[in-house]
Amino acid sequence: MRIAMISYHACPLAYQEGKETGGMQVYVLELTKALVKMGHRVDIYTRIQDTVSPEIVDFLPGMRVIHLPAGPRHGLDKKLLVKHIPAFVKNLHRYIRRNKLSYDIIHAHYYQSGLIAMQLKSQHGIRTPLVTSFHTLALIKNMVARTPAEAAAPERVAIEFDLVKKSAAIVAASVLDREYLISLYNCPTEVISVINPGVDTAVFKPIPKKEALDYIASATRDKIILFVGRIEPLKGIDVLMHAIKILQSKKPSLDACLLIVGGQRGEGRPEELLRLKKLEKTLGISPIVGYITQRHQHELPYYYNAAEVMVLPSYYESFGMTALEAMACEVPVIITNTSGISSLFGHELSQLIVSANNPLELASQIDNAINNQQFRREYQQKVRQLIRHFTWEETARKTTAVYKRIS
Repeated sequence: MRIAMISYHACPLAYQEGKETGGMQVYVLELTKALVKMGHRVDIYTRIQDTVSPEIVDFLPGMRVIHLPAGPRHGLDKKLLVKHIPAFVKNLHRYIRRNKLSYDIIHAHYYQSGLIAMQLKSQHGIRTPLVTSFHTLALIKNMVARTPAEAAAPERVAIEFDLVKKSAAIVAASVLDREYLISLYNCPTEVISVINPGVDTAVFKPIPKKEALDYIASATRDKIILFVGRIEPLKGIDVLMHAIKILQSKKPSLDACLLIVGGQRGEGRPEELLRLKKLEKTLGISPIVGYITQRHQHELPYYYNAAEVMVLPSYYESFGMTALEAMACEVPVIITNTSGISSLFGHELSQLIVSANNPLELASQIDNAINNQQFRREYQQKVRQLIRHFTWEETARKTTAVYKRIS
């Protein structure tokens, strides 16, 4: 099949281009690589965000990343990108027509890409079936937004409702998002396919702790409590800091430190970083809190393996790919019940799921994950079996089944 992926605001090659990346870029890149291995041909269309990136990057045989102009050639806040969508639609249609391209499937990632696909179809008479992956949902983000900047614009909600009506298929990353789509967006059950992201176990795997510590140049003897992700209010890093303070006060002899990996490489929210630094001083935990700027995928396994536990304390997480990566490294992971990946933990790992915004419960679970050696051994055995089912090849196989069903 020939597939057009639209990833308007997030280029899957962003890290290589010196920009901030997140789970969606990893998802689009790894899914596409797996689809190409199956014999599909995939073009990824994204907005050019600099003056140096070539229009076309032939990433693999059968896989191209195509940068199209839309607005200024630099990074913009996602909310400001909506007004440049008409230019992107125009340039996308022009590129397709000029190169006499046709596609079996359009797969849009995030609501803005979905809007582009809808306009491409309505304005230019393209009948290619549309598959939408929302990645996050505006109604849920608005419900848990900690700041006005995190709240979705009203037009985003309307666009998402329209996409639910006009998409031939919707891929949800988790059972939780499937339920939100059905109950809040009135999405027909038969339109939704729950397809979990995968993890590259050739990259994310157990590494001897000393080797991992040497790689990250850590001389600390403290037990590392790790957070990996964007530094933004929705991630709940403030709750994790409160939990660290509670743990420190209850167990003064516990030598532990908090390492936050995911600081800005250019874009991001510097105001949230300032808020967290102020909070750590208020709590008196500054000496044991460290920040590391965003790291590439091939570096992250060393940070996971250097840690005693990885914590994802988010108020909302459509899935939680960093948790899956840490699990592949057999490192204990504590997540909130608002994370999509929580539905995969099942009864055997349910004790690692905590309530969002509950630092007392979180502190207790961190203590157990660090100090209960029997639990750690049992966890490694359980997660070793679980992680075998989460490959990008399996994600691509299930996604292909969706494509074939609607094409």
